[in-house]
Amino acid sequence: MAFDSEDKKTDFDAWADEMTYAEEKEIKKQEKLQQKQDKKAEKAAKKAAKKNAKSGDAAENSEEAVQGTSAGETAEASEISQVAENTEAAENTDSAEGTEASDEKDESNKDNVNTDYVKEKKTKAPEEINIVKELFSLIIYIGVVIIICYCIITYVGQRTTVNGRSMENTLHDGDNLWIDKFTYHFKDPERFDIVVFPYEDDVYYIKRIIGLPGERVQILADGTIMINGKRLVESYGKEIILESGTAAEERTLAEDEYFVLGDNRNDSRDSRWADVGDISKDIIIGKAVFRLSPLSKFGKIDK
Repeated sequence: MAFDSEDKKTDFDAWADEMTYAEEKEIKKQEKLQQKQDKKAEKAAKKAAKKNAKSGDAAENSEEAVQGTSAGETAEASEISQVAENTEAAENTDSAEGTEASDEKDESNKDNVNTDYVKEKKTKAPEEINIVKELFSLIIYIGVVIIICYCIITYVGQRTTVNGRSMENTLHDGDNLWIDKFTYHFKDPERFDIVVFPYEDDVYYIKRIIGLPGERVQILADGTIMINGKRLVESYGKEIILESGTAAEERTLAEDEYFVLGDNRNDSRDSRWADVGDISKDIIIGKAVFRLSPLSKFGKIDK
């Protein structure tokens, strides 16, 4: 500190010597308070710097002010009042920064709440029903069901009802049967299979296979069935055959023909008559394998 004259310097030294213990204690107290304020200001400045650039700049200015004040700690007692003013300014700066950070945080929270609310509201909005799309899906579903049913009826099997007495005592009038149409795609019909074939438009016959392709078939006058010159042993006939029809004379079946008879031999229109004749494999619809009704006879049909 510069002095204009030696007298002034002497007066200052005298004043310094006359400083009381209480005044010196007050100065130390002010210094400790200043150190606390410096630490508080430094922490607040670092915290504000992390939030945004603006708060960071303010914190940097505050830290410079604190450093300037710390450098003057060894100054004369006359500068103590200036230190107090700087401390008050730092406190005001911290308070302003805290208020600003709080306002920004509240505004950010407000924006977040509003955004979440809008998103949630949009998510919960009911979806509009597209009638055209639903109708198109229904049409496709019905089409698939029709195709599946067609494939089952055409290639797998179908239900049929016996009409007449030509297959007694094995089948009876009114019996509901399940016809297997699938097996004959992979194997040939066998002797004694019960098969269904068309007789004329919308009329189907159900008979039992007796003669196989390439065999010689004949029915003698006593009702005996001969296959390749040998008597056929079977027990399906309800009674002895009274009429041999066209089978009275031996005939040879073609490579794809079958000779069929009804089990009720004297009340059956079958291969013995010219209007039916021998049955080719390609017109056989399927094999009767299961009786659906009546329930008292429900089950598999034996050969």
